[in-house]
Amino acid sequence: MSRGYFITFEGLDGSGKTTQLRLLEASLLADGRNIVTLRQPGGTALGDRIRGVLLDSSTESALGPISPEAELALMFADRAQAVAQVIRPALAASSIVLCDRYTDSSEAYQGGGRQLGSERVLALHAALCGDLQPDLTLLLLPPLAGSLARARRRNERHTRTRGTDENRFERESDEFYQRIYATYREIAVREPKRVVCLESDAPIDTIHDQIRLLVAERLAASE
Repeated sequence: MSRGYFITFEGLDGSGKTTQLRLLEASLLADGRNIVTLRQPGGTALGDRIRGVLLDSSTESALGPISPEAELALMFADRAQAVAQVIRPALAASSIVLCDRYTDSSEAYQGGGRQLGSERVLALHAALCGDLQPDLTLLLLPPLAGSLARARRRNERHTRTRGTDENRFERESDEFYQRIYATYREIAVREPKRVVCLESDAPIDTIHDQIRLLVAERLAASE
């Protein structure tokens, strides 16, 4: 590949996207591929600080409520830094970039969940990220109720056992998540060439096999 290949993983927390990213990373490394992985928010020193503000449920008790607009701005501050510091250099070096969340998350969570609208999110993406689009987005969209239950159980467990708390979004209402889920579906319909929607609640290994074969086909076509 003269240019690298950019793959993003999307979905609600509890959808299995992070697990599938790690499995794909291991598979590609075993094939001798040069892989760069990151998550959003996070992935840079600045991004990790922003992540703490955005996801820690104690943030609002310490700082006061974060407005939807401020939340969106912080998400894009993180993303712009990751694009400049990590993603574009990795693609220029012909690496495969695996990113846990990207602008689709902002469109779903802030555009849909916070009801700021897609147009505002996409305009910020064009202005701040140079409109850099993934080559492939793997959208894991199993049934909503199961994803939410898994995410809330996981974060409660992490709070008890590790002392980490990234529960700020998980405390939102089911209606908030229904809007996110619907927006993800709209993105998949709008961009069928880029976004592959995996709606099955199949076992982890089964979904990994589907992803591995799909990615192999896409990489072969790009070379």
